[in-house]
Amino acid sequence: MAPEQFEERRKLADLSFLIQGITFTVYSDGRGTERLFPFDLIPRIIPNSEWRRIDRGLTQRVLALNLFLQDIYGKQCILRDRKISRSLVYSCAHFRREMVGVEVPKGIFTHICGIDLVRDSKTGEFLVLEDNVRTPSGISYVLENRLVMTRIFPEVFQACEVLPLSHYPAELYRILRSLSPRGEDDAQIVLLSPGIYNSAYFEHSFLAQQMGIELVEGRDLIVDGGIVYTKTIHGLKRVDVIYRRVDDEFLDSLTFRTDSLLGVPGLMGAYRAGNVALANAVGNGVADDKAIYAYVPEFIRYYLGEEPILQTVDTYVCAKPPDLAYVLDHMPELVVKAVGESGGYGMLIGPTADERTIQQFRNRVSANPRNYIAQPVIPLSRVPSYDPSSRRLAGRHVDLRPYCLFDGQKVTIVPGGLTRVALQRDSLVVNSSQGGGSKDTWILRGEG
Repeated sequence: MAPEQFEERRKLADLSFLIQGITFTVYSDGRGTERLFPFDLIPRIIPNSEWRRIDRGLTQRVLALNLFLQDIYGKQCILRDRKISRSLVYSCAHFRREMVGVEVPKGIFTHICGIDLVRDSKTGEFLVLEDNVRTPSGISYVLENRLVMTRIFPEVFQACEVLPLSHYPAELYRILRSLSPRGEDDAQIVLLSPGIYNSAYFEHSFLAQQMGIELVEGRDLIVDGGIVYTKTIHGLKRVDVIYRRVDDEFLDSLTFRTDSLLGVPGLMGAYRAGNVALANAVGNGVADDKAIYAYVPEFIRYYLGEEPILQTVDTYVCAKPPDLAYVLDHMPELVVKAVGESGGYGMLIGPTADERTIQQFRNRVSANPRNYIAQPVIPLSRVPSYDPSSRRLAGRHVDLRPYCLFDGQKVTIVPGGLTRVALQRDSLVVNSSQGGGSKDTWILRGEG
């Protein structure tokens, strides 16, 4: 394809995103402005044999994380057997004591997971970088990226056997219906959003529309007699399942933050009574704390009796004195991360940081070791990407976030996921909030 022809199709893709309102919000620039989600038309292609191994590894990990959450809010066997420090778990900012002893519907905590993978360019191995089991976002971009690609390059999809991913909304809807305390036939499901100023609001409205469920905010719901209702022009209508995209601390002003206007007062009481189901469950943040991440291989061995299929990145947990000493001495060589941050915030990339920044992080880590972990710099793999400035293909670093759905029996993983790409040359930061973009991810039916 001639460069001019390709550039024309790239502009068509951007126009399509703009017309549909596919944007994200950057809070760190002080303006909170919406931006067009950068999209690279060159797809990332993963052979089927590689994907099958990733699929098995992710399934194993989702099952282990769910069992850990069941245990930590239940019998706490793993703490009694000293496979992980009790103090490390209890000191996690996202450990919710209010959830101890709560029977969640069908025993499912991790209904929806987004697990970030990177590929080590030296070994070619996929590694798990972090787990997202609270309110993972990005699936709408995966679905819209594919839709745009099929419109812009229909002839390519006819020539290539790319596994479909359009079944995600239907599968998610099936799982949500199955959680209803009144049975699937009577299930009334809503998607609870923080509102139009949330960075992922496009995704909230997109998923609600795709599943045919109501999109609501906290002010649209009310709890009366331990039952959740949505306000309608015909009066109150009972709600059975809430796919919530509001963080734990804002969910219920009677249980968590008293100043929250985003949630529903009394919601936790209805949840504990079994009158409403929440997806994902409250308290999941303890499982994607970056310090807890270091123990997930141990969870897999402890709960499943298996060796991890996907390896994790070597992690120094600064809450441990020996690890802390090593991190403080070797900070210029390491990536240092705050355990509760996401989106590329609260992070130091030692090899590219100046001495002043490194010293500031040393002070922060020394003052609050529990809040930090450190990892070696992983040489991220690169894939061909389009560089608009030179109108040529160039290698850019990428990661991958596959999306996993769990119904209590089996894990369904969308073939591919969100490939995030660092659009700046030599950059290792792929987050859209930090200047990254995305690609369509193709899993081929054969080896290709």
